[in-house]
Amino acid sequence: MAMDAPHPQPTLDAVAELAGVSRSVASRALNNAPHVSRAKREAVARAVRQLGYVPNPTARALATRHTGAAALVVAGEDPSIFADPFFAQVIVGASAALEEADLHLMLCLAASDRGRRRVERLLLAKGADGAMLMALREDDPLVPVAERAKVPVVFGGRPVGPAPRWYVDVDNVGGAREATEYLVSRGRTRVAVICGRMDTEAGRARYRGYRDAMLAAGLDPFPPREGDFTESSGSAAMAALLAEHPDLDGVFAANDNMGVGALRTLRAAGRRVPDDVSVVGFDDLAVAELADPPLTTVHQPISAFGREVARMLVALVNGQDPTPLILPTRLVTRSSA
Repeated sequence: MAMDAPHPQPTLDAVAELAGVSRSVASRALNNAPHVSRAKREAVARAVRQLGYVPNPTARALATRHTGAAALVVAGEDPSIFADPFFAQVIVGASAALEEADLHLMLCLAASDRGRRRVERLLLAKGADGAMLMALREDDPLVPVAERAKVPVVFGGRPVGPAPRWYVDVDNVGGAREATEYLVSRGRTRVAVICGRMDTEAGRARYRGYRDAMLAAGLDPFPPREGDFTESSGSAAMAALLAEHPDLDGVFAANDNMGVGALRTLRAAGRRVPDDVSVVGFDDLAVAELADPPLTTVHQPISAFGREVARMLVALVNGQDPTPLILPTRLVTRSSA
């Protein structure tokens, strides 16, 4: 029995003809390029559905000079950083926004020299359509790499130093100020602080917010007691603070992981929370609500943060010029303060 000849795959020219537009307009519409009217985009979309047209990814990449991927680069020291609830939520938000733009998410850890060189090659050789940089520290070698990159780069959180052209951040200063003001409003006058890393802008900004609130209340701010945003560092910092300042009656921890570590040390030392010492964290991760006692904290919209970083990158890839964005925070009161 003779077999039917396979039907030829519909072409971009056929899509353009059915939609009543030029081939170049059809191509721009399919690739989400700017300067295509809504009516023409809808006409092209109808033609694609009617014909069953499937773009050739190789030809599409050659035509648009796009790879179809965006890199999320984290300058962390440990691959387990991607298991941190904070970064997990960032990835969820970024992935959702990139999916809407038909871009794949590439995860890159740039802790070692080898990892940074790999990221540098990626950005200079246009191995991705753009990149999102996170967790950068002071004098991070990725900052000058971003300045030389051949693709758009968005910073997730401001780096230390001059502000880059494109970034998304949260109101770290305002959130820390509100947390400290709340502790003072509860009658706390000896409020210590467990900072994040002071070679990061988030660590410095949250300490500034704490210090500003203490000075405004006529109280003496404690010097920064640094942690690395982990629970174990919060526990160790709390032990050191109790040894040096046994009369402290409040603690602002610059993230929830450190706040939970502080709670553990206070409980081991026989300090009642919040009767003897009140504690406030920052982030509003699930661990804050599950803590004993549940942790009062500053909520930051983490998934929205990841989504907005990715949306800014998509806008740049599409030829737009977005402005920096600062997301608001709010205090969530629970039993620890």
